[in-house]
Formats: sequence, C-alpha cells, structure tokens
Amino acid sequence: MAAMLTVETMVVEITRLVLGVLIALFHRPLAAKIMAQERALDGYFRRRGISLPAPPSDTVVQNLYFGIGIFICLVEAGRIWLSIHA
Repeated sequence: MAAMLTVETMVVEITRLVLGVLIALFHRPLAAKIMAQERALDGYFRRRGISLPAPPSDTVVQNLYFGIGIFICLVEAGRIWLSIHA
C-alpha cells in the first residue's frame, strides 16, 4: 500500500513528471546531439581498427527518446495518482 505523499516527495514526483515531458517534447534535438557524439565515437574507434556495429538511424533514436519520455510520464502520473488516492 502506497503512503501519502509529503510536500518533499511530491516535488520529486512532479520533477520526474516534468523531466519525462521535456524528454518527449525535445526528443529530436536530444537525439541529434547524442547521435553526433555517437558518430564521433564510432569514427574514433574505426580509425583505430576497432569495428563496432553501425549506430542506429536518427529516426530510430528519435522514436526511442520519445518512447522513453512518454514512459516516464506515464509511470510518474500513475505513481502520483496512486499516492493521492491511497
């Protein structure tokens, strides 16, 4: 059985919910930034003779980050709802 949320824990839960919303809203620039770093690392290792699998496409990474953001939102909204109605 979930305990009632205090003000401090409610701030943490709302912050996590906002984080999920921000990830979902900014999934394209977030994915572009991370993929640029991924491609730089891939090139670095390939120049040194280490063969790694090719990085995923931009579309796949964008969908992945959008899904992660929505998942965080749903989990946190569920936790808040259960804590309020417990």
